[in-house]
This record gives sequence, C-alpha cells and structure tokens, in this order.
Amino acid sequence: MCHRGVLLSERTVHHTPPERFPHGVPVLYHDEYLVVLDKPSGLLSVKGIGIDKIDCLAVRVASAIEGARIVHRLDMDTSGVIVMARDAHTHRELSRQFQDREVQKTYVAVVGGAVEQESGLIDIPIRKDFDNPPCQCVDYDQGKPSQTNWRVVERYEDRTRLELKPITGRSHQLRIHLREIDHAILGDDLYASKELQELAPRLMLHALQLSFSHPATKKQLTVMAPCPF
Repeated sequence: MCHRGVLLSERTVHHTPPERFPHGVPVLYHDEYLVVLDKPSGLLSVKGIGIDKIDCLAVRVASAIEGARIVHRLDMDTSGVIVMARDAHTHRELSRQFQDREVQKTYVAVVGGAVEQESGLIDIPIRKDFDNPPCQCVDYDQGKPSQTNWRVVERYEDRTRLELKPITGRSHQLRIHLREIDHAILGDDLYASKELQELAPRLMLHALQLSFSHPATKKQLTVMAPCPF
C-alpha cells in the first residue's frame, strides 16, 4: 500500500503533518539538515534552458529555504520522493551515498500488456542518444551498465502494475528498460507507442520510497510518498 510516513528506526514510524512550500509542493520530512518533498508530475527538478523552463522544484524550495540545493533528480513527468540538502556537508554526504549506490530507491510503474513472470532483473547498458535528445538508447559496446530489479504488484486486463528497484541510476533508466522488455510505461511520450501514450493522462511512474543514512544522525531514514495512481 502506498502511504506517507518517515521511518527513523526499524520499529518507530513517524508521520509528518501536511506541509507545503510556496506553489504547493508537499513536504514529506524536514529538519535542519535536509528536506524531502513529493515532486508532482510535470514539474522540473532543476532549471532547463529557456524562460519557460525556469520554474522548477529547486528554485521553489530555495526561495523558501536559504541554501537548499538539489541532490538528485527525477524526470519532469515522474512524481514522488526527492531529497534536497540544506547545507554543503549534507549535500556532499547525500551525493556520495547516491554515487556509491547506498541509497535504496523504490518506484511504482504501470506498464502496457500482461507481464508473464512474477519478477526479474533487467540488465541492459544505456547511453545518451546523441541523434535524438533527450532520449537514451541501448548500446552494448559503449553504454553504461544499468540494472533494474522488478516484481509484479497487480495485473489488469491490458496493463500491469510493477514495483521497481533500480540498482544503478541512469537517466531514463526505468523508462527505457521497460520498453526493452516490451512493456513500456503508460503515458511515456518518449519511449511508448502512441497507443500506450494515450492510455494514461501522465507518465505512470512514481518514486514511492527513498531510504538512506541521515548525514547527521547516521540513522537509517526511509521516506514514502503516496502513489497518485
């Protein structure tokens, strides 16, 4: 079940009160070192090129918390848990944890078709598609190693709900991996067929949970965002 909460130890769950920064970004957890938010679909994580791409999560949060800075990113159309640091030391330590693959990430996706197996590992190298930005492409010679664990959560008549646990964190990894096993994510305007794009009003991909070591307390911190679909 998707729900919101913060796990500070193996036995104690604390629920944070509903809070929002300016412009309606839900806050899942915050303290003097970091803030964890539930990024809505359609909002950039960081600024893009052009005046129409100035509005983003990083700018909104920095306007409310001086010094807040982005640690990692979610695609614009992906919703869910994202963490920002409030000082340089926290930023360095969280960035190291992401780089060293110490952060545990869980996503939910709804994909086209009936996935026959119950679970599996997708191990397909990817790289930037220089001829078709911003897409990524499969490249077994020059691509970066990319692995995603998945399992079936629920089956429907024409689609399947999956839980995804990426081992690596490549750009568009989940989207291209699921396309490569012939189960593209519904609503994906980059990697899904026109038919699958039209089956959903948005990209059906949500960052459900992040688990990492708190840079100050060293306790394991697990934050979950409610699944909107």
